[in-house]
Amino acid sequence: MVEEPILEIRSLHLSFGGIKCLSDISFDVFDKGLLAIIGPNGAGKTAMLNCISGFYRPQQGKILFKGKDLTRLPSHQIAKLGIGRTFQNLAVYAGASTIDNLLAGRHFHTKENIFAQAFWFGPAMKEEMKQRLFVEEIIDFLEIEPSRYSIVGSLPYGIRKRIELGRALAMEPDLLLLDEPMAGMNLEEKEDIARFILDIHELRKIPIILIEHDMGMVMDIAQRIVVLDLGKKIAEGDPDQIKSNPTVIKAYLGE
Repeated sequence: MVEEPILEIRSLHLSFGGIKCLSDISFDVFDKGLLAIIGPNGAGKTAMLNCISGFYRPQQGKILFKGKDLTRLPSHQIAKLGIGRTFQNLAVYAGASTIDNLLAGRHFHTKENIFAQAFWFGPAMKEEMKQRLFVEEIIDFLEIEPSRYSIVGSLPYGIRKRIELGRALAMEPDLLLLDEPMAGMNLEEKEDIARFILDIHELRKIPIILIEHDMGMVMDIAQRIVVLDLGKKIAEGDPDQIKSNPTVIKAYLGE
């Protein structure tokens, strides 16, 4: 039986003015896949994630998620369909606590109205307890228990990156987009994030698209790799195929 992709990118083109960001990009992500997108700065990696998550609208091509065309949907509808996202630059509420940041990721799953939540009674109380239990499980999973009540802006950078990852997980995504989750980290912090990414993929069974510049980490954890250069796909394959691809070596990895 042939596995159907959860995400299909078909002949995607994106331009701003006369500048081509993406030219005729196609690839698939499968339900149990961990796919990395690599390439030099300006290759179009983040633009690709912005198209998938609805922040950019491509001029041509299709983006199909579980068979549904996302190409013209706004970002909030795409998130509601089950696509979670972290960003290159931290996108956390710096003035709020860790728990409140993670609860913000549960808003699509909160059923009670604002009035009931404000007075915290009956079903609203049960609803908040349910959401808090879910968030506490993520806190345990990401090993950030000592920071649960801390103001996020006061925490170390590596912990804030975990909290952003936790907020994306709080959405219960069917597909997770990670834009340079290890950027700015030391080796120990990178190893922790790599472990969490593998656990999300293997234990929680969430397919992942990962953008990352640390080639050692990419080659260790990715199942398949798409290589972009100047907005074009120049290669796709498993890590061994990418390592030995002459076009990739010339364009990105170096001789």
